This record gives sequence, C-alpha cells and structure tokens, in this order.
Amino acid sequence: MLAPRDGGVYVDATFGAGGYSRSILEVPGTRVIGIDRDRTAIAGGFDLVEGAAGRLTLVEERFSNLAGICAAQGIAGVDGVVMDVGVSSMQLDQAARGFSFRLDGPLDMRMGHDGPTAADVVARASEADLANIIYIFGEERHSRAVARAIVAARKEAPIATTRQLAEIIAKVVWSKPGEIHPATRTFQGLRIFVNAELDELHLALSAAEQVLKPGGRLVVVSFHSLEDRIVKNFLVERARAGGGSRHLPEVAQAAPSFAILTKRPLTPDDDEISANPRARSAKLRAAERTQAPAHAEASLPAWPTLDDVLRGG
Repeated sequence: MLAPRDGGVYVDATFGAGGYSRSILEVPGTRVIGIDRDRTAIAGGFDLVEGAAGRLTLVEERFSNLAGICAAQGIAGVDGVVMDVGVSSMQLDQAARGFSFRLDGPLDMRMGHDGPTAADVVARASEADLANIIYIFGEERHSRAVARAIVAARKEAPIATTRQLAEIIAKVVWSKPGEIHPATRTFQGLRIFVNAELDELHLALSAAEQVLKPGGRLVVVSFHSLEDRIVKNFLVERARAGGGSRHLPEVAQAAPSFAILTKRPLTPDDDEISANPRARSAKLRAAERTQAPAHAEASLPAWPTLDDVLRGG
C-alpha cells in the first residue's frame, strides 16, 4: 500500500525495531525519516543508519510532530507516511518498562523517558478519574470496581509494580479459561492514558495530511478498536465529497484531501497469525493524498488528560 519508489521520501512515524524502514530502504533511491519517542528504539537503529549510507535519519520525538520534523530536515513534502500505532513488542518484552503484567517490573508504561508514570496515576488520580480512564481507554466494563479496589489498596501500601496492580485487579475482575487476563483492559487503559496515545494519533494523522504530496500514501496499522475508529473516521471525513441537504442552504465544504484505498481494513491471514500471534488484531487502512489543501485541524476529544487528572488528584 505504501508503494515506495526510487527517489521517494518516506516517514516511518513509529520506527520501533526498524522493520518498515528496512523494507522501504530496499527500494533503491528512497530516503526515510524514522521517528520514535523511545530513545531505546532510536539507539537500536544506529546500525541501520550506518548501513543506509545517508538515506535514513532517525529522530527521537513524538510522531504528532512529524510535520515539524520534516520541516527541520528541509523536506517540504513526502511521498508516504506509515504508522504502526500502539506499544511495540520490544516494549512489552522488557520487564523494566512496566507495560506487561506477564513480567513483574516497575509500574512505568512510558513510551518515552519523561513525564508521569502509570504508578503516579494509580497513586494520585481520584477514584472517579481512575474509573473514567479505565473505562474510556481500556473499555473495561468493570472500571468502577477496579478503581475502588485500587483506591482501597493504595491506602494500605503504594502500588509500585505491575504484579501488584494485576493481583489487585484479578480480585474484582474474573475471566473464564481461554479469555484474556483480567488485567488486560486496565493495563491498556493506563498505558494509552499515560502516553496520550489517542491524542497523539489524532495529531499525527493531521500532520501527515499536511506533509504528504499529491499522490502520496498514508498507511496506518492499528491494534484495537479505539485506534482503528480514529483512523477510519479521519479518512472517511477527509475523503467525503460535498453534497448538502436539499432542505438546508448549501454549506461550503472542503474538497476531499484523501482517496481511500482500503474500503475495509486489511487483516492478517492465518499464516501470519501463526507466525506472529500479536498480529491477530491488526488492521491496516490506507489512503492516497489528493490535490486538495489540507483540512483545518479538528479539536481533540474532551476526554481525561494527564494534566487535568494529576492536578486534581
């Protein structure tokens, strides 16, 4: 879907282990700007930078700032932007990063290395804020019970590790054999909240719209319904043609800035899921930039933010 070509400039907005960048660079004459807020990922890409002989630039930054990053590199427009959103396998598999309840470690969950941790949120957020965070970002139906349990437990002792939190959750959320771990949705909600992942995605999509040349491709891989819904709604809105109601005066509407390439999201086949079980929930959506100007950036949804929650906690 990205269709890299000789002479093209591409943004790998979620560099991670460098898989997408490596594949793009296999096309002769391509240039890649790789972005990741995790300096561990950036450091891990140094060998690829050396091997690319000047065709790969890595930047430690949030991908919401990809337009500013391109401008700083002297790039006015790019031929493609690819995003693989959410937590990476590398982050999940490092106990010290605190993303997974499978491995006991500090309750951190930060993709970068600054700002409040999940432990800070668990310690300071009110019961109501915790319930909202877990319900909105984790889609956990038992969010109020989980929030109550967290508040009760933190009165007895600080909740500092992933195992502590998982055990607290398991006492109030039950799962049948074969179902996901009781803590899965709460951990997802805290991680998304701590990293402002959904706001970042909203901003990154708008930034990609600004930097893509006409004919440039936007490709996004997401892993759960909250992310996929944001991508879908963004592309549908940006691809919508004018047409108003016959009962109302004609309202000026921006021309479509994207043409959607995937009527339905592409999903992994059985062979890919067998080789990589973590791909089972992946959905890929793609679109091509039109000649129309970028649309005005929409306001972010009014959901809880770190600043508001910790200021009131």
